[in-house]
Amino acid sequence: MKLELSKVVQGRCRLGQLKEIGRMGQHSLDIPGCLLYTHLGSVPHLTQDTLHTLSSLPTATQVTLSNMLWDLKFVLIDPTGHTTNKTVSVWGSGGRTELTVAKFMALQRTVQPDWYQAMADGETWQTGTSRKRVRKSVDRSLAHLDECLMVHQKSQELDGVSVFGVVEGGDILEERLRSARETAKRPVAGFCLDGFQTGAMDQALRSQLIAAVTEELPEDKPRLLQGVGRPDEVLACVEAGVDLFEGFFPFQATERGCALCFRFDVTPDPESAGRARLTGVVKISGETQPNGDLNCDDQTHMTRFEMDLKDKRHQDDFRPLVEGCGCYCCRNHQRAYVHHLLVTNELLAGVLLMIHNTSHYHSFFRAVRDALANDKMDLLRRRVLGTVKE
Repeated sequence: MKLELSKVVQGRCRLGQLKEIGRMGQHSLDIPGCLLYTHLGSVPHLTQDTLHTLSSLPTATQVTLSNMLWDLKFVLIDPTGHTTNKTVSVWGSGGRTELTVAKFMALQRTVQPDWYQAMADGETWQTGTSRKRVRKSVDRSLAHLDECLMVHQKSQELDGVSVFGVVEGGDILEERLRSARETAKRPVAGFCLDGFQTGAMDQALRSQLIAAVTEELPEDKPRLLQGVGRPDEVLACVEAGVDLFEGFFPFQATERGCALCFRFDVTPDPESAGRARLTGVVKISGETQPNGDLNCDDQTHMTRFEMDLKDKRHQDDFRPLVEGCGCYCCRNHQRAYVHHLLVTNELLAGVLLMIHNTSHYHSFFRAVRDALANDKMDLLRRRVLGTVKE
């Protein structure tokens, strides 16, 4: 795995490509980018044939540890207080299981992923966690990493597989920096920034901590941020130095019966705008008011970046979900039809929404890369937040 940067904006925003991914080094991933979200190894609601009708999908697919063990719903929050110096607990619908490093690495040998993140103590994301507990989390995570690396080096099945170290530290700057510095000393291929998920801390504090952490990390290795997917937060974290994100946000919107509808076009002239329609850049017509709360920290609630298609106002709305969107749903169906599917609990509703939301979200990341390449991040931010005057 090799990271090649083509541009760094304002000292932190990174544009480039992660190359030589996979056992044969045959794949690459553009950054900033996001992983393809899966549930039990498959994209929710979509068959493989349907999935491959979508263009510009990322080459990296995420399978969570909990999904390896149980059927885990995305809204589940792991209880705390069950981590020891030798084990971490993973929770699912079947209850709790304790994982030692030996069990954790046995899972990796079975799955044989292209890369995986080391076992870590990630129970310190809640506000108000004591400094002593945060320090212990960092110490445990470093010890787990060392043990994982030792087992990894002795495992023939994991030859060619990359390991990401996990940066912990809660909301305490000194511990974040210590975790970053010590993790960077180990032979890891990249870094997972844990404990920054939506609702864990104030957005300004998160950006400040991430910016400080990335200053301590080597420039030639990727940084993956966990638990952040809302578009405005993604932009703030890209500006703080993050390269990769998890791709759960389209699934969350789909489960709410919502369609992503935020704008991210930054092309002012009509000719460019016409081309953009064919490539996924969109125009929202008739949506002048946000549907949700920009400041909502609960990931189960609708955000202002989506429209609630269960709402009765859509029952006679025969426009596509998003004007100009090139996805199958928007080219062939209307809001009224998807509204009907939702209120009658038809399974096709989830399929069509997941097609649109996945396409829309990954097009947004393509727009982020284009904005970085053309020095238009400020315009993109204002477009996403809806503050650009037409």
